[in-house]
Amino acid sequence: LVSCKKSFLEILPKGRIIATKTTDYDLLLNNLDFVNMGSLTHTLMGDEVVAMEPAWSLLNFKDQQAFKWEADLYNVQEDAVETLAPVRGMYIYNKVVNEVMESTEGAEATKKSLQAEALAGRAWTNFLLVNFYGKPYDAATASTDLGFPLMLNADINATDFRRATVQQNYDQIIADLTTAIPNLTNEGVVHRIRMSKAAAQAILAKVYVFMGRHGDALPLLNESIANLAKSPLNTGLVNYNTAWPGFPTVVNDVENAYVKNQANSHLSTNTRLLWFTPEVAALFKPTDTRVTRMQTSATFGSITLTKRINTTTNNIGVKVSEIYLLRAEVKARLDDLSGAKADVEYLRQHRMPAADVTVPADIAGNKMPMLQYIFDERIREFGMQGYRWFDMRRLSVDPLFTTPTYQHKVYAADGVVKETITLKPARFVLRFAPKVLAENPNLQDNP
Repeated sequence: LVSCKKSFLEILPKGRIIATKTTDYDLLLNNLDFVNMGSLTHTLMGDEVVAMEPAWSLLNFKDQQAFKWEADLYNVQEDAVETLAPVRGMYIYNKVVNEVMESTEGAEATKKSLQAEALAGRAWTNFLLVNFYGKPYDAATASTDLGFPLMLNADINATDFRRATVQQNYDQIIADLTTAIPNLTNEGVVHRIRMSKAAAQAILAKVYVFMGRHGDALPLLNESIANLAKSPLNTGLVNYNTAWPGFPTVVNDVENAYVKNQANSHLSTNTRLLWFTPEVAALFKPTDTRVTRMQTSATFGSITLTKRINTTTNNIGVKVSEIYLLRAEVKARLDDLSGAKADVEYLRQHRMPAADVTVPADIAGNKMPMLQYIFDERIREFGMQGYRWFDMRRLSVDPLFTTPTYQHKVYAADGVVKETITLKPARFVLRFAPKVLAENPNLQDNP
């Protein structure tokens, strides 16, 4: 006789919902594991900051190691915050990518749109991870440089993780985004944690910029900017001269097109560890609202230092200001200097009085000075928020730039430099935590 009892695989566990309906997969994409990124490592590694005593001596081991660009950041039993949230999120992205098209009670277009959101979210996550653990993209070596393992299935039992090459990582990122973009919408996005077509276009453009494919990036940036206006969410640059918004949360910030939230205690007025280098402080005009509204200063002996202030979070997803600065950079690299000038000045119009907006003529008319000005503008806009580290990485393989000697300084409480640390080229990549290596014996570490 054949039993008529249901297989245990067909019985829904009490108190749990197994995703079967299209709406279930929609809800999965609201998961906070997609939003809250745990790592502050890249903020500590940017060369725009110095460290101050006595906060330096009180800093935990991992963060001190990161600031000193040391090889090993973690003790044996510590989890690596650089991978925890992204890898958890990857599981859900893969689940939606691989299952939503077979879900019930949903229109085909809705299923495709949800799959596209998950593909684009997976691409953003892979882009972050390969820029932590893989060498900066270099077309000559990317096919042999080791990147991050490609995780394309929602398998919680998987254990055999092996590193893909940097080229394979970038190929997958591009494939996911190019598949996703046609099925994404701008009009239907109702929250900044959800992916829009404009955001995905900006992400793919940024990927191309990091690869040196500037001609491929430009049309995507043009389309992204045009599509921002189609969002039901108010999304664009805010004029800090006339409409200072204060410090909104990342999900309520009009200038955020796609939110990936980074907890950043160093932006607090109560935290006195990281400060801008004197050279970075000199990049700002005193009338710049990023100084008058978004900085504080303190005197240590004979030296006065400044720092960025904000709520203790910042967005590392897609910011409208970065879309404009990426387009300015691409235009400058493609010898459209007047177009580059216009984009930089459009941002600056929203940050300072009209008298200080204009890019000086001797800079605007020359390619390399203009490119340097754009990178300086990126520091003015994104300083102490984790962006600079990734710029340092890509500039290290940029044929137009000579890689400088990157240094960090630790100041004693009396304002005297007590330690100078120099970045070694090998440390443009992170090593895997001992705990991760122990749990994944086939994972090859960086030198």
